[in-house]
Amino acid sequence: MTINCKGKLINLTSPKVMGILNITPDSFYDGGQHKNDTDILKHVELMLNDGATFIDIGAYSSRPNADHVSEADELKRILPIVNLILKEFPQVLLSIDTFRSNVAKQCIEAGAALINDISAGKLDDNMLQTIAKLHVPYIMMHMRGTPQTMQQQADYDDIIKDMLFYFSERIAAAKQLGIIDIIVDPGFGFAKTLEQNYELLNKLEHFKIIEKPVLAGISRKSMIYKTLETSAKESLNGTTVLNTIALQKNVSILRVHDVKEAMECIKLVESVG
Repeated sequence: MTINCKGKLINLTSPKVMGILNITPDSFYDGGQHKNDTDILKHVELMLNDGATFIDIGAYSSRPNADHVSEADELKRILPIVNLILKEFPQVLLSIDTFRSNVAKQCIEAGAALINDISAGKLDDNMLQTIAKLHVPYIMMHMRGTPQTMQQQADYDDIIKDMLFYFSERIAAAKQLGIIDIIVDPGFGFAKTLEQNYELLNKLEHFKIIEKPVLAGISRKSMIYKTLETSAKESLNGTTVLNTIALQKNVSILRVHDVKEAMECIKLVESVG
């Protein structure tokens, strides 16, 4: 199971880690933490040294009820950071966390390697077509509505069946346009209640039927800290536990804030065999 990133084949048979770099002031865990170029480059260097295969940059916070950010502001935030990182680390595989086709296009043209879209093309009618033209891997996530409305849209007949139907439809639409490398993200915390998140984790192996690599983004999310009655800051141990379960259910990519711990998690789970 491989994906082609800028001519480099990445083998996902052994799970990989995607390190998170939020450049939004209001992200739920590390919002506003990386205030200048030096901080950003230090953080990227740390994640790469710890073993991250991808660095995922987001300039639009998708936490529940996050503030809306205009496309102009998103571009103003993200493009300089893409250029900054690639100048310092030319070989890095940058993933761009956006649902806007124009942001995707400009970032890929600046040297980014793949697109991570929380809406699977549903919030921008041009997204799938743009990805097909750019010939880059595409991460499509399950969500309903928008970050502002998603928590009111968590009513499912059967969450796993509904999600499998959603992905089969989205994958068919992407394939029809010629998109080859597709990764699916079940979207923990997006249009899902606390109980639904755990049902989803428990049944993650059902996504094998899609025959696409699965990305899990559980890192420090509210499903952990609300259950433990703690905070995002104190959720590293909980993140490791749930990442372990996700790996045992054949997840190919862990999207995390803490790369070193995720790499250890992969090493230990692979040692069990």
